[in-house]
Amino acid sequence: METMTPPKPADGFRYADLTPATDFLSILDDAAYRAVPEEWWVAVTDVVDSTGAIAAGRYRAVNFVGAAVIAALRNALERRDLPFVFGGDGASVLVAPDEAETAKGALAATVTWARDAMGLSLRAALVPVSEIRAAGHAVEVARYAPSPDIAYAMFMGGGLAFAEHALKQGRHAVAAAPAGAQPDLTGLTCRFEPARARHGLILSVLVVAAEGADREAARAAIADAVRLAAEAPANGNPLPPGAPPLRWPPAGFAHEVRARGPLRGSRALRRLHVLGTTLLATAIFRLGLSVGAFSAPRYLDELVANADFRKYDDGLRMTIDCGPDLAARIEAQLQAAEAAGLVRFGLHRQAAALTTCITPVAAQADHVHFVDGEDGGYARAAQALKAKIRGEPAAPALTGRGESAGVPV
Repeated sequence: METMTPPKPADGFRYADLTPATDFLSILDDAAYRAVPEEWWVAVTDVVDSTGAIAAGRYRAVNFVGAAVIAALRNALERRDLPFVFGGDGASVLVAPDEAETAKGALAATVTWARDAMGLSLRAALVPVSEIRAAGHAVEVARYAPSPDIAYAMFMGGGLAFAEHALKQGRHAVAAAPAGAQPDLTGLTCRFEPARARHGLILSVLVVAAEGADREAARAAIADAVRLAAEAPANGNPLPPGAPPLRWPPAGFAHEVRARGPLRGSRALRRLHVLGTTLLATAIFRLGLSVGAFSAPRYLDELVANADFRKYDDGLRMTIDCGPDLAARIEAQLQAAEAAGLVRFGLHRQAAALTTCITPVAAQADHVHFVDGEDGGYARAAQALKAKIRGEPAAPALTGRGESAGVPV
């Protein structure tokens, strides 16, 4: 179903009007960004104790809940072109003044669903941009298009970091909806197997400017890290040509069952429905079929091209497939920049990457695919960064132990 283009707001700002950049390095240029009006809001979420959930092998569940926030808000807001960023264990989404109440309801339902269906504690907040500005920060947004079919939001100004801090302090919290609330998670799936590293390892990278660092020098150091990563094949895209493998039933089958229908509905019927739809989808993909306007080979090519594996949201995030030597060079470059007082960073090495998908209409090319490391990815890189800032020793590497913990399906 076609969605209507919303009217241009009175403040004159509309995210969809921003011209997308096609060169990733250009998103480090201030000229690519536009300030978000102070009447807007930042919806921000994260999974409480995501480190513990990942240590228990629930990395796929953590990613699924983080992406569910984006799916719920997009669906509640009639699939408008929303500015969002996926952070692995949470998400941030810009919300226009006329969208705030609807967004609050969708967030509340998602908090309840995450608790009741996924066994994870999700916290959420709606932070006013006016408060962010009053605290001396900005929310500036740009668009980056990794392919002609999709554009992702990029953020500068420190506003998202401020909103995350407010979330963790309990300010502007969105309370859970009553038990049994179910957000509309149409299109949210987790059907692909982990994409094993083809060039040595999957490296998750998180880099932020050091406090008090010269802005331009810090930006140049981050740009150097991006250039190094671009030396990897396909700029480091962890998804292989033709997309990650599929098996049936998919590893994310249990999560998709939990995302379908009311929590109090028939679990058996939901299982049968998801088994049937995933079996049919797997057959179509394996046979390379076309069904109506949908083409399986085209969709898989679009999936790889649309992959959200590098982004900027008050700092650089990348999950790339590269060789050990290139990973060591990236780490050495960042260590030198850190020693010079320009940046702070966290890294995490793992063997594979996970893909979480939002595909509201399979025949349309604008489907979204979030990429994170299989063994904790961004959450583990953030943990390493925070430990370093606090002067603590690095945490030991995790080994994935499957999705054994949590709510049974």
